[in-house]
Amino acid sequence: MSKMFKKFEFFLFLVIVALIVFFAFSTENFFTLENLLDLLISYSFLGIMAAGMLVVLISGGIDLSFTAIATVAQYIMAIVIINYSGNLFSAFLVAGIIGIVLGGTNALLIYYLKAPAMIITIATLNLFYGFTIFITRGRWIYNFPDWFNQSHNVFSFTAADGTYYGIPLPVILLVLVFILTYIILKYTILGRKIFAMGGNIEAARRAGFNILGLTIFVYSYIGFLSGIGSVGQVLILHSVQPNAIVGRELEVIAATVLGGASLAGGAGSVLGTAMGVALLAIVWNGLIIMGVSSYWHKLIIGLIIICSVGINAYNRKRNALGGN
Repeated sequence: MSKMFKKFEFFLFLVIVALIVFFAFSTENFFTLENLLDLLISYSFLGIMAAGMLVVLISGGIDLSFTAIATVAQYIMAIVIINYSGNLFSAFLVAGIIGIVLGGTNALLIYYLKAPAMIITIATLNLFYGFTIFITRGRWIYNFPDWFNQSHNVFSFTAADGTYYGIPLPVILLVLVFILTYIILKYTILGRKIFAMGGNIEAARRAGFNILGLTIFVYSYIGFLSGIGSVGQVLILHSVQPNAIVGRELEVIAATVLGGASLAGGAGSVLGTAMGVALLAIVWNGLIIMGVSSYWHKLIIGLIIICSVGINAYNRKRNALGGN
């Protein structure tokens, strides 16, 4: 019990519960099944991206180009299935491969140029996104095949009041991505190597770790999830919008850091990241329902992030001193 109280995720859980109670009593529409499902669906893309960002941050890196990778993957996937038909598997396959290729490109540039990952990925963010906008002229894509636009509910049920609800594929993807990321980080040698590289890359290199291989994996992984998540978003919006994803980088990083991941590397958890995404989603949705001006949203979320990082830093310092 004492170990649980020392965990950052426990404090984050208390904050989430307090926010849910506050918004539930402040508005009638927040704590409804319909709103909670809409919240889960709307933030499934951000959650998938946050899982990829978690792996990159743990490794000691950072990626700011994943939104551009997702945009490129969306466009190429849309062009392929519209012109050559296919099925959902081929849509995810095309987007996933594009994500891996572009993510791997980031890794190679970071490793061989020996430049900070932030600088490289800012450059590739503009390169990937700018090239896409130049080629497509920023056109939206709507004319998807009927099989793609139909409802892809994996589970469905009818509530007591007779309302029909469905759990769409993007939500299932979110759950599967969190499970996969948890298994990689918790139960594989690869995951332990990623933590070690983020903790001290020089020590990891001296220990004989393949730093190039690890770097390629973590950036290809977030690229892969960017591609997968982008298809999930298209399934929700039924369109490809060039300006729908780029610009959300800080949201994803904020959710991951809120969950306890360290920008210095070597620390983070899937549970914490899931809670970070949930906290952001709850605050954003609750403020909208309460009618709070959008000008206050980023201010309030910024204050929450500062408090969260402060508590996390305090807990780490306390644990380092033996809990005294």
